[in-house]
Amino acid sequence: MKKADVISTILAERKDLLPRHLSSKAYAPSNIALCKYWGKRDQELNLPVTSSFSISLGSKGATTELSVNSNAHDAAFLNGQPIDWGSSFGKRLLAFLDLFRIKPDLHFTVNIKTNIPIGAGLASSACGFASLIKAFNLLFGWELKNHELSILARLGSGSASRSLWHGFVEWHAGIKTDGMDSYGEAIFDEWSELRLGLLILNEREKPVSSREAMQRTVTTSPLYSAWPAKVNHDLSALKQAINLKDFLLLGKTAESNAMTMHATMLSAWPTVCYFLPETITAMNKIWKLRHEGLMVFFTQDAGPNLKLIFLEKDSETVQANFPDMEVVDPFANGE
Repeated sequence: MKKADVISTILAERKDLLPRHLSSKAYAPSNIALCKYWGKRDQELNLPVTSSFSISLGSKGATTELSVNSNAHDAAFLNGQPIDWGSSFGKRLLAFLDLFRIKPDLHFTVNIKTNIPIGAGLASSACGFASLIKAFNLLFGWELKNHELSILARLGSGSASRSLWHGFVEWHAGIKTDGMDSYGEAIFDEWSELRLGLLILNEREKPVSSREAMQRTVTTSPLYSAWPAKVNHDLSALKQAINLKDFLLLGKTAESNAMTMHATMLSAWPTVCYFLPETITAMNKIWKLRHEGLMVFFTQDAGPNLKLIFLEKDSETVQANFPDMEVVDPFANGE
């Protein structure tokens, strides 16, 4: 099945609707997976091997303004700078716009503004495509349900399926070949004391993209066969931790899940290593602080930067040890 088939199924009779407005604007938070998405069962539809579980970054994300372009071409901007259509992101964005171009002479202007580093392991693509599909929904007046928007966002970036909501979100892997059962679902269980710390160690775009690293790992890592069982265990543990407000269980499960994902990458060939010396130094510091009694954990996505996990009561102490860290309330509404 192709992406166009999924869109036709979801939009149905709305597929041929012309835009109802000249422009629209939408915000989507970035999200950090506490139980990672790593591996696809379908490259075309971005269908994952396993389910995953995330927490949003509140006011950290992307706002996308989408408008009908009267010129005979598309235009796109990221934080005020033109997007190169020949770049990796430019090609993905153009392909996504083509999916919703109901007639050849319909062109768009996309203006994305984000307050997180691009391509540095902070889910910039996730919030970008999630905010874009929300803007499409408003522009065309589709009035789609959130799980339908999640499926459409997934076609642009897998993790975008989790960026339609604030707070905790589970992305169901699903089993159907058309992916209609693979979408995000909000877990409406707020944990107001929970805090995340963004420890940006390097803002440069990573040398190996998440997509390439993921496929290389699935194809070559001898450790990957154990990953699905690890995910199933961690998903259950995280839900239990949230239900009981058991911070120790939440923190150690998230950290263990991240380290296991990176272990599969390190065993791939060619090896994929996102650790920098600064990453290792920060990890050792966190482990030392925890040994001394400070309850702080971390998670790491496909990039060198760390996301620290702690409780509000410890914010001041954690900040003192990591003065360059930005503290985020994951339940803050950034819209």
